[in-house]
Amino acid sequence: MTTEHSTPNSSGETVDLPPITKEIDLTPLQKKTARKSVAGSAIGNAIEWFDYGIYGYLVVYISQLFFTFNEDAGALPRILAFATFAVSFLVRPLGGFVLGPLGDRIGRQKVLVFTIIMISLSTAAIAALPTFDQVGYLAPLLLVLLRMIQGFSAGGEYAGAAVFMSEHAPDNRRGFYGCFLEFGTLAGFSGAAILCTTLTLAVGEEGMMAGWWRLPFALTLLLGIVALWMRKSLEESETFTEDSAHTEANESAWKAFATLIKTYPGQLVKLIGFVILINVGFYLVLTYMPSYLSATLGHGVAESNISLVIIQLIMMALIIPFGALSDKIGRKPQLIIASLGFTFLSVPAIMLVNVDSLWSQLAGIGILGLFLVMILSTISSTLPALFPTAVRYSGFAIGYNLSTALFGGTAGAVNEWLVDATGNLLTPGWYLAAAGLIGFVSVLTFRETAGRSLRGNVVPGSDDALRAAQGEKLVGYKG
Repeated sequence: MTTEHSTPNSSGETVDLPPITKEIDLTPLQKKTARKSVAGSAIGNAIEWFDYGIYGYLVVYISQLFFTFNEDAGALPRILAFATFAVSFLVRPLGGFVLGPLGDRIGRQKVLVFTIIMISLSTAAIAALPTFDQVGYLAPLLLVLLRMIQGFSAGGEYAGAAVFMSEHAPDNRRGFYGCFLEFGTLAGFSGAAILCTTLTLAVGEEGMMAGWWRLPFALTLLLGIVALWMRKSLEESETFTEDSAHTEANESAWKAFATLIKTYPGQLVKLIGFVILINVGFYLVLTYMPSYLSATLGHGVAESNISLVIIQLIMMALIIPFGALSDKIGRKPQLIIASLGFTFLSVPAIMLVNVDSLWSQLAGIGILGLFLVMILSTISSTLPALFPTAVRYSGFAIGYNLSTALFGGTAGAVNEWLVDATGNLLTPGWYLAAAGLIGFVSVLTFRETAGRSLRGNVVPGSDDALRAAQGEKLVGYKG
């Protein structure tokens, strides 16, 4: 059972507070719906990051097959390959601007069905692309086009999945439910790492160059069919349907966008600042690191991939406990520790990675992975709670994708260029440290939202004083 609470505000008026739902209060059908929604969100997220993962792990071959225009190209092919990776991120804000407000207007589920179809088709089509030797400059142009389509779709995918999941989860366990979305992220990346590593060991680098690199991209189509089947049967949450029925803030997609920009610019800035750390950490540690270990430091490709696989599997084991912990102690303490960890320990971690020893590599990547998983376990429950229901999809999609375009997808290319230009192998560490500092400042501005309701078209956490006045116990609230 959930009940509305009434309490006088500072002006003496009676205010109806949105209900807080607890898992123990949910009916068996509601629990089944919540878990089905989490599964449907997570599998699409896994496919999106499976695509990013295989591109990262196969970038050594993609750079040679699509961007080696002459024999004396040096690091240019890898820089162009990472730049193509970044292109999809530059298109993501466009997807966020279009699909976010649309999701606030017509519903989250409809947009999520569209995004999974486009992501799956555009990724699978890469498997059929001709190489530079076959069609010349048309090959990289086609690759860029497909990455742009993928990027546009991804602009609505992750935000929509996180918002859809968070609105279905019980308030007191949103951290636990939300971490499964990031579990899907790591599962997609780990699946990409395991597949690409196994394939490389089985057919060798010559076999990969001969055409086996296409297989991981082709498999995305099968995964997409499964995800589409799961998402077509999902239903919108009561949070969305009830709040949208009592507001004009999202009566059109344009109105939702205008409401967001006029009323919640501060929330957007907070999100953008923290997402800088999320993306720099994520893409440098899990996407750029395979190339950094093999191409930059000269370690074996298979050995480097194995190190990342081990760390990712450990992260998968830790992400659910960390997500559950955030429901008990709050999101902010965990995010502050992770931000400070990146700020002060990133450079020492990269120094360990530079040592030609598997154990040193594992230790260095493990330090970064620990702080990264502390963040990943909470972002799907933290970021949707920065906005009220009417503009939740818009705020998340636009802010997240703007930050991702500028600092996420470009991280690999920028670091590859900086290392090549300066010769400083510790560049990724300094880059991560700077992002950690920005993230720390952003977290300090967040309200604590663990256990807070997402209902009522108010910014979660903004009604803490009213709730505390009526006797509710709020995680992290000090009055």
